[in-house]
Amino acid sequence: MGPALRQPPAPRPELYAFSRLDLITAGIYVAVGAVFATASGLLAPLVLQLSPNPAVASYAVNLLVYAVIGLLALFAARQVARRDLRVLATRPWFTLLTVPLAVVAAMILTAILVAVAGTPQTSANQAGLQALMQQVPAWLMVPLLVIVGPFVEEYMFRHLLIGKLSRKLNIWLCCALSVVLFAAMHVVGQEALTLPVLMPYLAMGATLVFVYVWTGKNVMFSYFVHASKNLLAVIFIYAIPPEILEQLQ
Repeated sequence: MGPALRQPPAPRPELYAFSRLDLITAGIYVAVGAVFATASGLLAPLVLQLSPNPAVASYAVNLLVYAVIGLLALFAARQVARRDLRVLATRPWFTLLTVPLAVVAAMILTAILVAVAGTPQTSANQAGLQALMQQVPAWLMVPLLVIVGPFVEEYMFRHLLIGKLSRKLNIWLCCALSVVLFAAMHVVGQEALTLPVLMPYLAMGATLVFVYVWTGKNVMFSYFVHASKNLLAVIFIYAIPPEILEQLQ
């Protein structure tokens, strides 16, 4: 069988060499994550200076951080993103059909892994997002959770950790690092790294790694899958009344 997507006839290896902007963007991402994971209590009074409402203040900080990192990531990966979009455009029906299939596969894999891990648990990250979304309207959450956030994470965990790092390390090691670090990033600093809490993120990370590698390291395809999964979650949370959502947890 041939590749899932038609690849450019002459791959450009320089697109997968680490640039100075890659290192700067990744450094900022890691530094910000480390600060919020280790000193969130100290930062809380400063964050509340933006708004007396903790939810609004948290949203503003997240949007600002992700907007800055997102712009840097977009500029750093612009050539790869442009190329990958052109590749996807050669088979539009493939993209339209396989993106929702990948989302369904991620949900099925999540259900299986959560069942294997034992009693399902809602992570502090997920609970925090649900609480935030109960106070912030959907039209404000979509840019953060569906557009900017997934692109930043696909750039970091797929494009850099697999696409670029695999030129120096074994690709399967890079894939494993991508899955584990993607899951840990959503939990570390908020609660203990237990399997029931990590499983949903491990399942999503594994799905995104699979589609990224399967499509010939097409970061825009994995981005569309990630964004679609987040959009579905946003619709689900906003469509269900809070009192029912609490009973489902």
